[in-house]
Amino acid sequence: MKINIYAIVKPSNDDFDKLSKEFIKMCSKFAKVEVNCIFDKNISKAQNISQIEAQKAYSQAFEKYMTGYCIALDVLGKKVDSFQFSEMISNNNEINFFIGGAYGFERNFLNKCHKIISLSDLTMAHKVVTLVLLEQIFRGLAIKNNHPYHK
Repeated sequence: MKINIYAIVKPSNDDFDKLSKEFIKMCSKFAKVEVNCIFDKNISKAQNISQIEAQKAYSQAFEKYMTGYCIALDVLGKKVDSFQFSEMISNNNEINFFIGGAYGFERNFLNKCHKIISLSDLTMAHKVVTLVLLEQIFRGLAIKNNHPYHK
């Protein structure tokens, strides 16, 4: 199983990244998990023009990664519990999670995804969302594989 996380964010190397790497390592006995930071000149320029242009730039950046089972994280998405999340990631060999930029997603992009979920009604920094998502991925894999972590 391969799980990819794609986020519109500049790469960094801080304490959040260290924690993220720890969860990726924990997941490695069940699945290959990767976090991909996506940010280019087109996104930077578009964000300075308008929300609509920014969302278009995010969609363009994500398009090439839309293979396998695609899940977008969006505040208006469906809320799922850990067991539903585990079920969602259990039936697919390649899963791609998409974390939008500061302006969220275009409706057209969301319509191309298999699922749209929300981790919270709260707005969180990309690094926090990524860390929460990684923890839930590990928890979901633990549930699927009868690992005691979930208890």
